[in-house]
Amino acid sequence: MSKSGRLPVTIPSGVQVTVEGRDVTVQGPKGTLRHTVAEPIDVVREDGVIRVTRPNDDGPVRALHGLSRTLIANMVTGVTDGYSKTLEIVGVGYRVQAKGSDLEFALGFSHPVTIHPPEGITFRVEAPTRFVVEGIDKQAVGEIAAQIRKLRKPDPYKGKGVRYQGEKIRRKVGKAGK
Repeated sequence: MSKSGRLPVTIPSGVQVTVEGRDVTVQGPKGTLRHTVAEPIDVVREDGVIRVTRPNDDGPVRALHGLSRTLIANMVTGVTDGYSKTLEIVGVGYRVQAKGSDLEFALGFSHPVTIHPPEGITFRVEAPTRFVVEGIDKQAVGEIAAQIRKLRKPDPYKGKGVRYQGEKIRRKVGKAGK
């Protein structure tokens, strides 16, 4: 048995989970998420918990077992608490500001860069050099945060760029001058 796959997913109060065949729908105070479970994996809702089982111990089936259980657990966490990623901007003149629901970045280019939030994602600017990406879908939050980080990756020589909060950048030694 998979270590993570065999653990039941507890359903907190205020969350409704419906399992119809392969489709799992989770409704909570923050919204609704849907997921279609891969073919050989079975999902059963029992008194207050969700159990994910597999028919055999083949390699790909074992991998899908743990993955399916984790995706369902992430959906339950997302509709109750939500997910967020905090990003920081380091560099002279680099900043971010909110323009309605969009973010406008000044990252050393000749033009400002505007990012529009996808459906279900919100942005919050805490300081001119720090902002938060929030949403109920863990994958969508991580993906938009990675796209924003890709605008100006942290430079290994000076450390300038967009980085996750708490991210350590490995610095390189610059050219030795005479």
